[in-house]
Amino acid sequence: MSRAEELGPRAESAGTVDLGAPATRTGERAPNAPRPNPLWALALFRSELTTTLRRWRTLALLGVLALIPILIGVAVKIETSDGDGLGGGRGGDGQGPAFFSQITNNGIFLVFASLAATLPVFLPMVIGVITGDAIAGEAGAGTLRYLLVAPAGRTRLLLAKFTTSMAFCLIATLIVALSGLVTGALLFPLGDVTLISGITVSFEEALLRALGVAALVALSLVGIATVGLFISTLTNSGIAAMATTVGLVVTAQILDSIPQLHAIHPYLFPHYWLSFADLLREPVYWDELVKNLGLQGLYVAVFGSAAWARFTAKDITA
Repeated sequence: MSRAEELGPRAESAGTVDLGAPATRTGERAPNAPRPNPLWALALFRSELTTTLRRWRTLALLGVLALIPILIGVAVKIETSDGDGLGGGRGGDGQGPAFFSQITNNGIFLVFASLAATLPVFLPMVIGVITGDAIAGEAGAGTLRYLLVAPAGRTRLLLAKFTTSMAFCLIATLIVALSGLVTGALLFPLGDVTLISGITVSFEEALLRALGVAALVALSLVGIATVGLFISTLTNSGIAAMATTVGLVVTAQILDSIPQLHAIHPYLFPHYWLSFADLLREPVYWDELVKNLGLQGLYVAVFGSAAWARFTAKDITA
């Protein structure tokens, strides 16, 4: 799909657009432009999200995310097909990745194992690609100027891009969780779930906790999503913005794994990502969960403000 075709529905969502009218520097409504409909912002968000989800690149990335739980489930099924536990009978010794040893006992643990496997690398990389291209891709293709003409404004457009990024975080996470749940149900038994603390809960309660885990994982990604959006405002090259955002994810993960840098670990956006496991305790351990949400909120506030300051002052020449 070409950029011109993508621009069509978004231009229509903003109302009648005069392509010959120059966009103002601050993105404010032109003096003679019609006042936008109160539902305009919602329409722009809807069209932005639809445009993002229709791209072949996005569909391919989501397809890869959906495939990972299937590969994990099949690998565990093959490994345990002789009746031994995962790892040749060592499945219950606490070795190996979190939740993996429990998958054969209850398929719902494939949801948690898949999220634990994709959260450190795959999910943030996908988010980095989408958010890094949000503004820079439009600027590089020359369509950003047309999105800023009346009645569209820079603040409203940036807000639509931001909310689209947040929605994509949730969509990507739910795809991993749903793929894990379906695969787990097909390959392994389901039933009551024994939590990390040793308490057994019903399958229905475990499903609710799984939904809460997915929501926490999605919220854990909003920090890097906002950073990616900010980086996207700094350049007109979508590839450069995507590469920088993904590189930042890798760098933060490396720094977080170096013990000598423990003083800065609590300020790195991925530090508390795996704290979602605390939701699988009874009672729930809220300490690191709250710290994670607070840290992500801080990144949203700082880099969201920086993105707004940069975007509203940016010269759009193409």
